[in-house]
Amino acid sequence: MNTDRYQSPLSERYASRQMQYIFSQDMKFSTWRKLWIALAETEMELGLSENGRPVITQEQIDEMKSHVDDINYEVAVEREKQVRHDVMSHVYAFGQQCPKAAGIIHLGATSCYVGDNTDIIVMREALRLIHTKLVNVIDKLAVFAEKYKDLPTLAFTHFQPAQPTTVGKRATLWAQEFLMDLEDLEYVTGSLKLLGSKGTTGTQASFLELFDGDQEKIDRIDPMIAEKMGFKDCYAVSGQTYSRKVDTRVANVLAGIAASAHKMSNDIRLLQHLKEVEEPFEKNQIGSSAMAYKRNPMRSERIASLSRYVMIDALNPAVTSATQWFERTLDDSANKRLSVPEGFLATDGILDLCLNVVDGLVVYDKVIRKHLMAELPFMATENLMMDAVKNGGNRQELHERIRTLSMEAGRTVKEEGKDNNLLELIAGDAEFGLTKEELLAAMEPSAYVGRAPLQVEKFLSGVVRPILDANRDELGVKAEISV
Repeated sequence: MNTDRYQSPLSERYASRQMQYIFSQDMKFSTWRKLWIALAETEMELGLSENGRPVITQEQIDEMKSHVDDINYEVAVEREKQVRHDVMSHVYAFGQQCPKAAGIIHLGATSCYVGDNTDIIVMREALRLIHTKLVNVIDKLAVFAEKYKDLPTLAFTHFQPAQPTTVGKRATLWAQEFLMDLEDLEYVTGSLKLLGSKGTTGTQASFLELFDGDQEKIDRIDPMIAEKMGFKDCYAVSGQTYSRKVDTRVANVLAGIAASAHKMSNDIRLLQHLKEVEEPFEKNQIGSSAMAYKRNPMRSERIASLSRYVMIDALNPAVTSATQWFERTLDDSANKRLSVPEGFLATDGILDLCLNVVDGLVVYDKVIRKHLMAELPFMATENLMMDAVKNGGNRQELHERIRTLSMEAGRTVKEEGKDNNLLELIAGDAEFGLTKEELLAAMEPSAYVGRAPLQVEKFLSGVVRPILDANRDELGVKAEISV
C-alpha cells in the first residue's frame, strides 16, 4: 500500500475489482497487442507482398500471439523516457519479445489505431458490466415492489402529505427510471463501432501505398479487423480518431443512471428521516463519532455523492467533443484518461451501493401506518362528504363545513401539537349525520390507494419481468462493498 502519494478513492473505496480490471494497464496493453495481431493477420490474409514475397508470415503472427499477456512493462517504461511516445514505446517493447515480427508490428497504422480502438473495446466491456449490475438493481426493486405492493403509505407531493399510495408502487417509480437507463445503455452499446485502421487523417493513404492502390483490398481491411475484434463494423468515416461524440453518448448513459440512483437515494434518505424505511446497518457500524445512537443513511448519501460526480463528469466528453479541431487535436487525451474511466468506476460503485441498499431495505410498517392514519381523515373528507349526501345532506353546504372543520383540526395539530381530531369534529356536527363508528369504519387505508396494487402487478408482469427473463443469465450478482 502506497501511503506517500495520492490514491484514487474510486479504486480504493468504491469501484469493484471487475471494473478496475477493465480499465487496468493489463487490459489496455494486451488489447493493443491483440489489435496489432489483427492488423498483421488482415494484411497477411489480403496478400500483402513485396516483389512477389509475403511481407508477413504465419510464423510472425504466432510469435506475436505468444506474447499477448506477458507485457514487458519495464522495457516500455524505459523506452518512453527516451522517445516520449507511449505507442512507439510499446511497439518497441513488443518487438523485443517478438524479434521475428518486430519489423511488421504497427505496419501502416497510426497511434490511434491501438489507442482509439482499445478505448471503444474497453468502453463496451465496461458498459456490459454496468448492464449486468443495472439489471440486478431492477430485479431487486421488482422483488421489493412485489412484496410491498399492497402496503398503504402516505404519498407526498411537494413533500406535503397527499393521497396514499403503496410502498411497492413507490418502488416501481424508481425501477421505471432505471429501465429507461437500461434502454439507453443497450442502444448506445449496440451502436458502438471500431475506428478501424484509417491512418493519420482518416484517408487510409498508407494502405494505398502498401497495397499498390488496390481499392478492393483496402475496402476489406476495416471489416476484417472489426470481425477479428468481435465487432460488426467500423465507423464509415473518421479523421485520425473516432468522433468524440461517441464518448459523450456513453458518458450521458452513465449520467442518466446516476440521476436515477440519486433520486432513489434521496427518497430513501427522506423516508429514513421519517423512520418509515431504513437502509442496511451493520452490527458493528458506527453512525456518528459523537452521537452513539445515530443510524445515518450513509450508503444512500454515498450514492447521491458519487452520482453528482458522474452527472458533472459527463460534461467533460461533451466539451472535448465540441472543441476537437478538424481531423484531430491532442487536448482530448489527458481528459479522456480521467473522465471516461472515472465515470465508469464511479457508476460501478453507485450500482453496487444500490444493490446493497435495495436488497437490505428495512420497512417499518407500523410507523408507516401511524403516519398515514394521522393524515387520512383529511384525505377521506371527499368520501365522507359523499356518504353524508347519501344520508340527505347538501353537497355545497357540507363542503363548506368540511373545509371549516379541516382548518380547525389542522390548527389543533400544528399549534397545540395534538392528534388529528377531524373525525371527532365531524361526528359532533349534526349536518353530517355520521357516527364516530361509521367514520372510523371509513378509515381503512387500502380503500384510498386507488389502483396502486394493480398497477404494480401490471408493471411487473408486463414491463419488468420480460426484461428480466431476457437477461436471466446476468441475474444473481452480489454487491461488493468495501466500506
